[in-house]
Amino acid sequence: MKNILLGLALAASSLVPGTAAAADGLVHIKGQLKGLTDSLFVFIPQGEHDHKQDTVLVKDGKFDFTVSVDRPSVITVCTPEFLRQEGGGSFQMIAVPGETAELSGDVTSNYYLTGSKFYREFNEADRAMEAAGKPFSDFYASLNKRMEAGESQETLMNEFQEKAPDLRQQKADGIMAFIKQHPDYEASAAIIPELGELEQMKAAVLLLSPAVREGRMKHFYQGIIDHMEAQEKAEAEAAKKQAAGVEAPDFTLNDIEGKPLTLSSLRGKYVILDFWGSWCGWCIKGFPEMKTYYEKYKGKFEILGIDCNDTEAKWKAAVEKHVLPWLHVYNPRDGKVLADYGIQGFPTKIILDPAGKIVKTVVGEDPAFYTFLDETFGNK
Repeated sequence: MKNILLGLALAASSLVPGTAAAADGLVHIKGQLKGLTDSLFVFIPQGEHDHKQDTVLVKDGKFDFTVSVDRPSVITVCTPEFLRQEGGGSFQMIAVPGETAELSGDVTSNYYLTGSKFYREFNEADRAMEAAGKPFSDFYASLNKRMEAGESQETLMNEFQEKAPDLRQQKADGIMAFIKQHPDYEASAAIIPELGELEQMKAAVLLLSPAVREGRMKHFYQGIIDHMEAQEKAEAEAAKKQAAGVEAPDFTLNDIEGKPLTLSSLRGKYVILDFWGSWCGWCIKGFPEMKTYYEKYKGKFEILGIDCNDTEAKWKAAVEKHVLPWLHVYNPRDGKVLADYGIQGFPTKIILDPAGKIVKTVVGEDPAFYTFLDETFGNK
């Protein structure tokens, strides 16, 4: 197992160090892993957006503790070195009430599960998923090596988009085959989120035996399905708001000097709305290339940076630190601009034509954005 769980970690209460046997609500977790030093940090979900942290002592790579949960939940366990970004390792696992998990292997690579019935069955499922997903994992690793060697990001992205769908489907086919062969395994229900695609997940649920489908793992997989359905609906609504030809909703926000700036005042030239935040690593990573293109096609378009989910102080500090030469406005947390534009991720760049209509939307740090700029402004 190598940190493969998507996880809807919703409910857990307290961590209890020690060696007590698993009881109602308790999950006993023990084992011995290479790569451990003197302690482990354990993160237990507390509701949808919070978690509890505790520390478990390790001796000679061995650990033994219990977690109290009221339903199957994903917990994350990591070494202190991993948190400090100094190596080490981490793993995620499903904590199932009343079960005992025993781990062996290496915290920095592969590790294996045994213990009570659920974990023995989950280990089978995990091995099947690992085999089905190996072609994709190998392909992804090869792209990373080529990128580190200096190969063009755009070339690698094009190859990824061409080959990844078939490799992902190969993994999904392996997962579906395992579930079909083991409809009575609770582990089959636990791996449904690994399919990633909503319709495939729904189809997998129907392959489960009635007892498993309606049993204690239902909350685990159904919560993820419900979340994905809501996300799919939001993305469909966002696509309508961001479609080419739609008139961009007007707004007025304060600029870096505290003066109001109205979007419609920029009519007459192309405008790129850049939704970003100082906390967004990919946003920051893209600034050097953005500055290069801003200078390359100077005067042919304007960029309006729209800060999101920051304090004013952090926003201003980030603009100054990264020496961003374009226009900037601050979007307060209670503003409605994100909803008006259907923003689902960061960074998002929305390109407007001189009449204020949407031409193109690019989510993420995608080389296609710069290709579009070259195609639009290169011969003008």
